Amino acid sequence: MCFGRKAYWGSLELHIHPDASAVVRALSPDEPVILNRPQAAARAARFFVEKFPGKSLYAVKANPSPDLLAALWDAGVTHYDVASIAEVRLVRAALPEATLCFMHPVKPAGAIAEAYAVHGVRTFSLDSQEELEKIVKATNGAEDLSLCVRLRVSSEYSELSLAAKFGIDLADAAPLLQATRQVADCLGICFHVGSQAMTPFAYVQALERVRAAIVDAAVTVDIVDVGGGFPSIYPGMEPPPLEDYFGAIHRAAESLPVSYSSELWCEPGRALCAEYNSLVVKVERRRGKELYINDGAYGALFDAAHVGWRFPVKLLRDGAAEDLDGFSFFGPTCDDMDFMEGPFEIPADVKAGDYLEIGMLGAYGAAMRTAFNGFGQGAVVEVSDEPMASQYRGDRRDPRVSDNVVSLR
Repeated sequence: MCFGRKAYWGSLELHIHPDASAVVRALSPDEPVILNRPQAAARAARFFVEKFPGKSLYAVKANPSPDLLAALWDAGVTHYDVASIAEVRLVRAALPEATLCFMHPVKPAGAIAEAYAVHGVRTFSLDSQEELEKIVKATNGAEDLSLCVRLRVSSEYSELSLAAKFGIDLADAAPLLQATRQVADCLGICFHVGSQAMTPFAYVQALERVRAAIVDAAVTVDIVDVGGGFPSIYPGMEPPPLEDYFGAIHRAAESLPVSYSSELWCEPGRALCAEYNSLVVKVERRRGKELYINDGAYGALFDAAHVGWRFPVKLLRDGAAEDLDGFSFFGPTCDDMDFMEGPFEIPADVKAGDYLEIGMLGAYGAAMRTAFNGFGQGAVVEVSDEPMASQYRGDRRDPRVSDNVVSLR
């Protein structure tokens, strides 16, 4: 039985279901179904709001769902990192009182002008003199700008690098910081250590580069933005607790020469929304260790196909075999690139007609779905159970703790 609120998606009446198995029993879906867990997103938001030693901006590109934005707002997130004029419009329409920060370092002049004049955006990022001049011109020389210079830092401790496309090199940063200081009401330095940073040292190392940039430029900095990269839990990726990241960032930021005058920011994306979504798919065929499923590389499993991301998978059938095996997936399109190598650990007796739940897809999963080849039209429902893994429940084992410890007392 389903309880709680009702909503409507197309012609399908939606309820809050207890879990993925209940969704399968109720709908027997032939199309993939996105499962929303707003309670998980709200918990993650409260964690950052209460424990990060500064201001948390949600990176909207990770998942721009208006329902998610509302859940984060209700949980205390008031600032949003937007990376396009479409995201500016979306968030302003959904959250009229939110503070929007346009943190893409290369923006069209028209987007800057609209963001400033129409949507009240005052914070912009940049990594070049050309972008600085573009912002000043597009805002008619506004004197109320908060401008964040993006510094290039290492992504060596992250699963996905973000070091190639944006960021000014440390050797070239001083003149840009000085020029930006001349026109900015508030001057910031921002960086991004890469997605899924697996050690707090990534931020410590980056903040050392911020220190060098401040000293070289001899400027007063008002904002130090450590960006995103805060990790979630996936198979084969067990990061330290987020409190360790916050503590390391706080200590490193406190040692900066501008710690007395600057505000600390972060831009979590994955960390706030990874646990928000999972996906129910149907197995259409089994061919040895390969399963043909009804979502894939052009849908919510983009990362599984294109960057080899492994997600947790659960077989939604009672009485399944206890022994697990590693499987690959083919998606539903006619494209051979629609392939996810995995391996995804599933009970060995999985067969055509079974349903699978694929977890931790809230970040860059649901947001990446397309209608290529006529697919990607499945329903969205809400469930009330826990995500498959969580950084926020407080019940997970610290991965650094060993059972093989000898007391020296």
